[in-house]
Amino acid sequence: MRFVIIGAGRVGLRTARVLREEGHEVTLLERDEVTARRARDQGFEVVRGDGARESLLEAAGIEAADAVGALTGDLNVNFAACMIAKHYDCRTVMRIDEDYREEIYRKYADEVDEVIYPERLGAMGAKNALLGGTIRAIADVAPHLQVVELTITEDAPVRGYTMGELELPADTTILAFGKRDGALRIPTADESLEAGDRLVVLADFAVLSDVRQILVGETADLAAANAGSGGV
Repeated sequence: MRFVIIGAGRVGLRTARVLREEGHEVTLLERDEVTARRARDQGFEVVRGDGARESLLEAAGIEAADAVGALTGDLNVNFAACMIAKHYDCRTVMRIDEDYREEIYRKYADEVDEVIYPERLGAMGAKNALLGGTIRAIADVAPHLQVVELTITEDAPVRGYTMGELELPADTTILAFGKRDGALRIPTADESLEAGDRLVVLADFAVLSDVRQILVGETADLAAANAGSGGV
């Protein structure tokens, strides 16, 4: 998949690294020269300038992008970028700061596909919002630890397994389990894993992709999106 990230600061650059590590194509758009240079030094394609300008978004490849993440610290820039991206049929994810009031969240939530608080969710939350689908970041426990909720799909390799048969990578701990639309609770060994069931796991950042593949698999929508953008 192809992504345009506006803002190469702490949130934007880390999100871009996560996406690139999973094989996606990422272009950054950054106004500050020093910040842009740092991103280029890490091997990213960077367009320099204001992320609220349509001509620069076009230069960054918005016409071919699957999603746009407006992840700067400037709410006005983020909102303008998302409104432009909507005209190009991109999925839009907009960052707002943690201290914005609830009424501000509600004001913008209906205009974009997703509003995120990266200070709470970390870069994994931003990445998941861009990808959409069946994995949801809950918390950053430490720099390399994430708590995530995953939903078993029809494509999941472990669908039909019992909890006792489930084998996850090292550095992964199952915290809770819930049947479709049921409450989360501590699982038992004979619980079966069916489509729609949810697992909450604590995992090292390095193995999250493996955990996702085991519990979710590649959904048809994601596979189609990958094929349409040249694959992963």
